[in-house]
Amino acid sequence: MPPLSPSRPQLVYLAFGPATYHHEACFSIVSALAHLDTKAGEAIDIQVYTDNPAPYRKLPVTVHLLDEATRKAWNEPHGYHFRSKHVLLREVLRQHPLAVLIDTDTFFRTSPMKLFHRVGQGRLLCNFIGPRYGANQKCLLYKNLLAILQQRDLADCQMPLLNSGVIGLTAADAPALDHSIALMDELYPLARTAYTLEEFCLAVAAYRKLELAECTDVIHHYWSRKAQFRAKIQAWLRKHGDDPLSAAALADVLQVNDQLPRPPALHRLGYKALSLTLPSHERQFARELLYGCYPYPNEFDRACAPAWWDKALANLNERNGNMAPEQLRQCLRHPGLRLSLGERRKDIEAHLLRTAAH
Repeated sequence: MPPLSPSRPQLVYLAFGPATYHHEACFSIVSALAHLDTKAGEAIDIQVYTDNPAPYRKLPVTVHLLDEATRKAWNEPHGYHFRSKHVLLREVLRQHPLAVLIDTDTFFRTSPMKLFHRVGQGRLLCNFIGPRYGANQKCLLYKNLLAILQQRDLADCQMPLLNSGVIGLTAADAPALDHSIALMDELYPLARTAYTLEEFCLAVAAYRKLELAECTDVIHHYWSRKAQFRAKIQAWLRKHGDDPLSAAALADVLQVNDQLPRPPALHRLGYKALSLTLPSHERQFARELLYGCYPYPNEFDRACAPAWWDKALANLNERNGNMAPEQLRQCLRHPGLRLSLGERRKDIEAHLLRTAAH
């Protein structure tokens, strides 16, 4: 465990619960290290607050064991689990002048130092700056909270929203986190089903007080299409988990790209033509199965095949109700689709029947 330096920027992760989140965090950390230009003197400290230190034992990070009682206290008074992000960053900034808290479902496109260069006194770093508060007047946060916030001159329709997959602040601006935590505690009963309440409260706390900066060019935050990106990361871990900082592992980090794997346009056109031989309600299902079967040159894109198949079945069930196992078999054995899937059909059928059973 490397010693922390009070003068170095702090990259902070909060990772707990199922193994998936630890896998995400480990890959995100390695991607940061892969892009760090140590020859140019770039240096950061990485802190991981977690309920399970084991996944990080081969990484140059400082691990803080986070027990259940502490995490529960961080989520009080309403048990709102996103509240802990702000509490943790506030604690880190009591000891360090500059810190960035980053979600686990991220990986770096370039040097993590670029994050810290965008944080300064009077400036809040977020993942991205979203639309104005008034852009979606059907949103629960708008309908339930606008009048209250306007009366207290805390927000208006022009306030920019933000995504908090990344939160970067200086210690001098840490009181913004105190404000966001107080807002969460107060407003949660009025918007308890709003998934984005945490980042909304941060936007309110920063409004008219802090400049906003974003960093989508530095990191990829795969909050959308998680299954495909998790499949890429799992493939990298299977290959390099025993030696995650080897030259080969760091080189392969660059192959885990931010593109959703899709076949070339000509192949997609062919899949569309093929799907016309199927009943209309099964056509998209067939195309998505074939997207997973395409022989992508990138091995980590090929690893997304089961995720494509699962998504195809989920979309089919969402459109038409859950398909019975025999219906699924009949669909997969349609002559045109059977020919296109080739030798993979049996594997796909077995995989989807297991998925459907769960």
